[in-house]
Amino acid sequence: MSFRIIQDHGACIGCGACAAVCPDNWAMDGAKAKPKKTEVKELGCNKEAMDACPVQCIKMKKL
Repeated sequence: MSFRIIQDHGACIGCGACAAVCPDNWAMDGAKAKPKKTEVKELGCNKEAMDACPVQCIKMKKL
């Protein structure tokens, strides 16, 4: 099963929590975070990144 990572980049406050818990797929892009890949085969640490986001701007969708 695959998943699509959907981030509301405009809502991101740039706290870096997602990049801290999931550096394999999240990085700071200037003042905001951005996923390196938006389609993944397993959620892995992306689930932790979603849960760590204080403004809940990260969602996961099954493909």
